[in-house]
Order: sequence, then structure tokens, then C-alpha cells
Amino acid sequence: MESAAADLQDTASLTLKFEFNPKLGIDNPVLSLAEDHDCSDLGSLERPRFCLLSKEEGRSFGFHLQRELGWARHVVCRVEPGSSAQRQGLREGDQILGVNNHVVEHEDSEVIRHIQASGPRVLLTVLAQHAFDVARALQGNDALLCPTLGPEVRPRLCHIVKDEGGFGFTVTHEHRGSFWLVLSTGGAAERAGVPPGARLLEVNGVSVDKFSHNQLSRKLWQSGEQVTLLVAGPEVEEKCRQLGMPLAAPLAEGWALPTKPRRLHLEKGPQGFGFLLREEKGPDGRLGQFLWEVDPGLPAERAGMQDGDRLVAVAGESVEGLSHEETVSRIRAQGSCISLTVVDPKADRFFSMVRLSPLLFLESTEVPGSPQDTCSASLVETKDPPVEDIAMPPVPGGSRQCFLYPGPGGGYGFRLSCMASGPCLIISQVTLGGSAAQAGLQRGDVILEVNGYSMGGENDLERLKQLAEAEPPLCLKLATRSPQGLEAWIPPGSGKDCALASDLL
Repeated sequence: MESAAADLQDTASLTLKFEFNPKLGIDNPVLSLAEDHDCSDLGSLERPRFCLLSKEEGRSFGFHLQRELGWARHVVCRVEPGSSAQRQGLREGDQILGVNNHVVEHEDSEVIRHIQASGPRVLLTVLAQHAFDVARALQGNDALLCPTLGPEVRPRLCHIVKDEGGFGFTVTHEHRGSFWLVLSTGGAAERAGVPPGARLLEVNGVSVDKFSHNQLSRKLWQSGEQVTLLVAGPEVEEKCRQLGMPLAAPLAEGWALPTKPRRLHLEKGPQGFGFLLREEKGPDGRLGQFLWEVDPGLPAERAGMQDGDRLVAVAGESVEGLSHEETVSRIRAQGSCISLTVVDPKADRFFSMVRLSPLLFLESTEVPGSPQDTCSASLVETKDPPVEDIAMPPVPGGSRQCFLYPGPGGGYGFRLSCMASGPCLIISQVTLGGSAAQAGLQRGDVILEVNGYSMGGENDLERLKQLAEAEPPLCLKLATRSPQGLEAWIPPGSGKDCALASDLL
């Protein structure tokens, strides 16, 4: 079996030993640290459980994962005594079903990437191994085993700026830690996305579950002119109650946030990328990788990079906890086209305050509105006509270029249709939320070139498979055709669908 450690702990150095003391009647006193998790409740092991883990700077969640060969699934193989994982009821043998409302069926080592990208807090959906095997045999699909919230039924992280009417809400409460917001019509809170009747969960990243009303009032007053609230509407409360799911911050959608992460796409020029990567401590004292000496006119500046940006991900993968050398290696591995996710100092301070990773808010801030949306991909409009050796009906003039990076599942998120006549390679399906969708690919797009190679010969599919296995990114030159035209152009059975790599390509 292969073994992988969450947050790369050294299993040998972390082994703790305890001597049995008959007077105390306990051989491992750390086991008494568990918070409200009754190990005798065997019934709870028969159904999915939720473990909300947190960690301090420089620490880990305190568990290790083991991947079973031949299975795209991860099992908890060790839980560190006294860790957040142990306190929240994670047990050896637990199968990881979901990470932050994301089902991780068939995602192999990407489970670890999801956890690392979650930052200081993560919500795991787990099931005891014996129960998983039985349930999988009966249902055959991990997605059916893993309870999730719908896209519109999630807690909200709302940033409220005070106006002449204040924050625009009053607080009602039943007892310590239970607070609900009453909104002023048209007030600041309502405009910031706070739903009517919302339950208040956190203020500026601090849980209110142990606050008195006076403590909450003081916390809000100390916030000054703006405050960030984690709230849950009545329907979210009810849904989480039905599922037994905690109202956890890593599940939250961002509403009217004051800042957001930025995804930069750079293509190396004759003078390089035009920036310097330096390891140093940020304003909050955290060690990180920062971008400096952004040269005017070079690719980094043209992509929107600014001096002082903190690097949080390379090709969508978190660099948290990596050394400077490891980070540089990941950037170089991308070749001449790189994708970097960064935050400026303001965003860095904000996400540090709310104790959430900026990577959790990429989807909500970078959904492309059109194929030309450069927030999600590097799209270059050209006036080149379609390649002449591709026999096809007319397509709209012009073409565009997209750079694709593999998604969390290892694939690019689109499916091809191979035609016996006409254009050989057509986008017949695009996975919602996948890399291709974020890059602006649409059903009906015609592939003209891949990584500079023209498509239009008999060996296109084989060549594309080889290119897809090469180092990312996958650079596609596309001509657009409407889905309606595609329906008429590809009668049923006239072609065959092909998926590359291990996922819907």
C-alpha cells in the first residue's frame, strides 16, 4: 500500500508512548481529550460523519491517509493523539468521502490536494471502513453515500460596510451562543447578501457559539466601519440539521467580499516572465512566497501581477507549507506557460482574519461569463482564418487560443467527438465547473490546433492523446460553432465520443 501523510508529517518522530499506571486505571490519558464523541455509539459509525478540523500556523490537522492500491480511495491510517483530528472524532480506518462539500469519489491523490488547499480549516465527510464496504456494495456510488449541500444552500460569508444606518441589522438571541439577525430593509447587511432570518455563526473569523450578548455587542463595536459575518439562512440551517452537517465556514459562499484571489496566466517571453519570487514573512508574520520586482511591460505585469503579491497556488495546487525550492520547482515544471494564483496584501490580511484559504473562493469569483473572459483563462483573440486543410462547413470568422490545466480529477473537463467526415475533432461535451469550462470552451467548438500542431489528419486522436499526457498546459486553438449547428452537423451515430486521460477530457 502507498502511504501519504496529510500535511507531510513524519510518522516516526510523532509516535508518543504512554506507560500503564494501574492506580490511574488508564494507559493513554490523551484519549480523554475527545470532545463529545462517544466511541461507544456504534450506530454513529454506520453512517457518514462530519469532522470539522482546524490547525494553527505551522501545525497539522493530525492525521495520515493511506491509499489502497487498485482503489481511488483514501483511508485514515493514523490519528495523532491530542490533535484536532482526534478531538473531532476522526478514527483509524475511516474512509474519506468528501472534503468541504466536494465528493472525492475516484479522485485518487487529489484528496490530499483538496485538504491542503482548504487552509487552516477543513470539513471532512467520513465513513467507517466496514460500513463503507457494505454501503458501496449496495449503492455502487460514493456520491450517493456522501451528503452534500446544493449550490444555493450554503452558509454565506458576507462583508458589510457600515452606512448612515449602521450595519443594517439587530441581534436577537435565545441563550449564549445562539444569535439571529433581524435586517433593516435596504440596509447594509441586506445589500451585502445576508439572508432574512439568518443565524450568526462567526464575526471576523471568530465563532460566536460561546459568546454572551454583551460579548457579541463588544465584538461588533470593535469591528469599526466594516465587519465580515459568517451566517446561515433558515433553509441552510434546516438542511444541515437534516444531514447532521455542521454549519462550517469551509462550506461558505463569498458574498460582497472586499477582495478576492487572482489567477494569473503568463506565457514566457524572450526576457523571461519578469518577476522575482522571494520567501519572507508577511505582515501577519506568516512565512510565504512573495512576488517582487515585477518588470514593466513583461508578461508578469501584463497578466496583472503586482509587487508584494503572495503566491498561494501554482497550476491550481496550493503551495502552503512548501519550501522556496519546492515552489520554484513547481513553477519551472509548468514550462513556458504558467498559471499562478495570488493575493495582494489586503486580500492576504482578509483571508488570514477569517481563517479560510483564498482558494475556497476561486470558483465563485472566476466563473467565466463568455469564452473571452480572461479572468479564468488566457484567451488570445486572433484574426487568423481556420486552418485550410480541415474540411468543414464555414465557421464564424476568427479563432481563439485557450490554455488548459488539469483539474482536481486529473482531466481537462471536456469530451471530443471524432468525425468520419468534416472536422475531425469537435468539443461535444464540457463538464460544468471543470478546467475546460473555466477556460471558456463551449460545446461545438472546433479544434484547429493543439500545442501548435494542426488538427485535420487521420492520426489526430492518437496525437491528441500523446499531447494530453505531456506537461501542462494544453494549448488549444479553437473555432466556434453553435451547439444548435452542432446538432444538425452531427447526426446520431455519425461519430464516436472519445475521452482522454482518466477523466472526462
